[in-house]
Amino acid sequence: MRSVRRRRLIAGLLLSPLPSGCFASGGDASSADSPDGGRLRVALAFPPAERFSPYGADATLLSRLGVTEGLTKLDANGSAAPALAESWKRESDRTWVFTLREATFQDGTDVTSSTVAASLTHATQARPAPAALAGATLTAKAAADQQVRVTTADPDPVLPLRLSSPGLAVLSAGAYEKKGAVSPVGTATGPFELTKVNGTTAATLDRFDDYWGGRAQASGIDATFTADGMARTNALRTGEVDIAEAIPVSQAASLDEGTGRETATMRTTSLLLNTTSGPFADEKLRAAAREAVDTSALAKGVYEGHADPGQGIFGPALTWAEGKRVTPSGRVRAADPKGTSITLATYDNRPELPEVAQVLEQQLEGAGFTVKLEVREYSRLESDVLAGKFDAFVSARNTMLDTGDPVSILAGDYTCDGSYNLALLCDKKVDQAVARAEGEADTAKRQDATMAAEAAILSTDAVVPLVHQRIVTGVHASVRGAMLDPYERTLVGTGTRP
Repeated sequence: MRSVRRRRLIAGLLLSPLPSGCFASGGDASSADSPDGGRLRVALAFPPAERFSPYGADATLLSRLGVTEGLTKLDANGSAAPALAESWKRESDRTWVFTLREATFQDGTDVTSSTVAASLTHATQARPAPAALAGATLTAKAAADQQVRVTTADPDPVLPLRLSSPGLAVLSAGAYEKKGAVSPVGTATGPFELTKVNGTTAATLDRFDDYWGGRAQASGIDATFTADGMARTNALRTGEVDIAEAIPVSQAASLDEGTGRETATMRTTSLLLNTTSGPFADEKLRAAAREAVDTSALAKGVYEGHADPGQGIFGPALTWAEGKRVTPSGRVRAADPKGTSITLATYDNRPELPEVAQVLEQQLEGAGFTVKLEVREYSRLESDVLAGKFDAFVSARNTMLDTGDPVSILAGDYTCDGSYNLALLCDKKVDQAVARAEGEADTAKRQDATMAAEAAILSTDAVVPLVHQRIVTGVHASVRGAMLDPYERTLVGTGTRP
């Protein structure tokens, strides 16, 4: 047995109100023999909204900061690659067996088949369910020889992709000691350990020296959560931070040469319309809103060329999608809005979104709507959107973030039982189309079914794709190994250093 490190006692953390592929040079190189590096200072756009719960939006924060890992991860091509599982095989159409590598949790306990199975079981019992489990039911059982057997209720040909989700990170038994809460503090497996949280404004992470993938080059991370994009940019420019995510496109040209790194992503900015209550429960008014939108003006104007006009839910970064795209059919004829009053909401963590909303406000008013605009920080907005308190919502969503499987985003965001259904869409034809895609194991047929399901969703006008985004990350010239990931699951790794 490996020696057990003394668990750090971190009283009161997280109680105040309140992925790891190599996408850049040197991003995952270990440095077991290198001297201690300095601390990385990182400015993130989104503060923790759920006390760092691993099951919601905060799961990506934990993944990007190198805290958590799952059984698998995504490689640069979007395929499942080994993480805590060294290998896996499919025993039957509903059962997979994953063989674990030798690894240690940050509290010093061993990663075993029983702890992994227990962690996955906790995830299946979480409410709301992690987005990666939308439309999926699974059970995990410990098996001999450091193996975990995962069985799904229905055949799931992309289970290894699903298990790469940040929302299905593996945590030690200590994470679940407090009833009704899950704590990633000292209970994860990544190269950096969360040691201190200052509400929703900052967090401190220290290097986890027993990380299975090798000792990180940076001695720790000082993370700040800054919703204001200009403030993040200024912090980078003045040397207060080493890495700043989501630099506003309006500020990108002001950075020193080589500091602003543009990355094509799977992120689509969309206008989501409340299909359950209010004016947009009327599909004819949804059609009027769609016809009012000029996506080219948004791509060229607001994004200053750092985006492509919306083509669908999936953009050009998903390279196979364009050749298989299906034209939506059966759309209704648009009605005259006749001054219909709507409330349009968005958030300011991504600095272009308020400007997108302002342009949309003008376009919609030009079509005959009366628009009230509301802008908040994301953590103060999401619950109201899911509760249907707004008529329209502008959101930027990485369509491959949750599982790496495009079908999963359709199931989670646009089906009756979807856990992140911001449009509150419940349409029988859509559910059937998504279900057909979920059932396809053959890659080409699954892609065809995915695009047919996309067309079914677009035909409802519940979502109007606006632009497909390229993000700009600010990286100080001295920093090496920043992990600029099109899936936006990783940012720092063992080879990232100031």
